[in-house]
Amino acid sequence: MIPSSYPHKAEIARLTARMLLEIKAVHFNAAEPFTLASGLPSPTYIDCRKLISYPRIRSTLMDFLSVTVLREAGFETFDNIAGGETAGIPFAAMVAERLALPMTYVRKKPKGYGRNARIEGAMTEGQRVLLVEDLTTDGGSKLSFVDAIRETGAMCGHTAVIFYYGIFPETEKTLGDHGIALHHLCTWHDVLAEAKAAQDFDAETLDEVESFLNDPRAWQAARG
Repeated sequence: MIPSSYPHKAEIARLTARMLLEIKAVHFNAAEPFTLASGLPSPTYIDCRKLISYPRIRSTLMDFLSVTVLREAGFETFDNIAGGETAGIPFAAMVAERLALPMTYVRKKPKGYGRNARIEGAMTEGQRVLLVEDLTTDGGSKLSFVDAIRETGAMCGHTAVIFYYGIFPETEKTLGDHGIALHHLCTWHDVLAEAKAAQDFDAETLDEVESFLNDPRAWQAARG
């Protein structure tokens, strides 16, 4: 079913944060920070892949993601939904089902044999493609996926994610300079607000996380 009426964006953000906290997809640890893909430390980590194991939550979030895209990008804007390997694939499939559109997926790199393809499924020249992923940090990984889509002759000017870090100011500029609009459900600031309201973590941990979110580069520099 194509969703058309759901909560306001702020309530979607709050509920998404609540769901991520409920299934313990959110991890805060200031004493022993996590290492991001960049190699830099962070007191926060999120595991959106856990969502596929919770049917009620994943269904609600996919409704939220679908209606967010329809509201922000338009109801007749896309011809194809592409998932980024690997985390984006199940979410792209569920969004494609809701929007009654074809689904494809994009490999991180050519598979090295057979057709040596990066695009799996049927994507044709001129199609307007929505790239779906689980999250984005600084937007960098999206560029390679979008380039692979555009190499087919298809167009890709939008990406939709469940979770957007929302703490690195260069992210939306990086995507915007590449002609990509970002659509998301919630950010770290939404998660922190909900964690505070529910007292899911101790005050000291929440204070340290807030310090990181307010100035992540300074927090990382102070910790090497």
